Amino acid sequence: MSSIQFFFPAPVSVLQQRKNLKLFLSAIAKKNKRPIDSLNIIFCSDAYLLEINRLYLQHDYYTDIITFDLSPSANAPITAELYISVDTVKDNARDLGVPFYRELHRVVFHGLLHLLGYKDKNKKDQLLMREMEEKLLKQYFKL
Repeated sequence: MSSIQFFFPAPVSVLQQRKNLKLFLSAIAKKNKRPIDSLNIIFCSDAYLLEINRLYLQHDYYTDIITFDLSPSANAPITAELYISVDTVKDNARDLGVPFYRELHRVVFHGLLHLLGYKDKNKKDQLLMREMEEKLLKQYFKL
């Protein structure tokens, strides 16, 4: 049985259907042959995520998500942590003209996609990542 936990050092009022989200994430991971053993999703501030970015990745910039895959191998069940900046997600939602809840879910799905092997370092990979994010958003919200 997978364990997906949410942590809220920064408040997130739009994440109402947590059980549904956990079930959806588990189903997607299982469908992609990488079931979730343990996934912690930590919603935090820009300052908190910037410190993690500096400390662990030696990057000195803000980001919306940092994904740490703690699994023993690429084929093992997922053991991971997703750190999501609520501040940056809100800013991105405003800049993109989309609802905050939608952008927040997109970022959660983005983290899961990284854990499933999707990359976003070059233009081709970025396009595929966006396509997969949209696909998951449509499936989840039944658009």
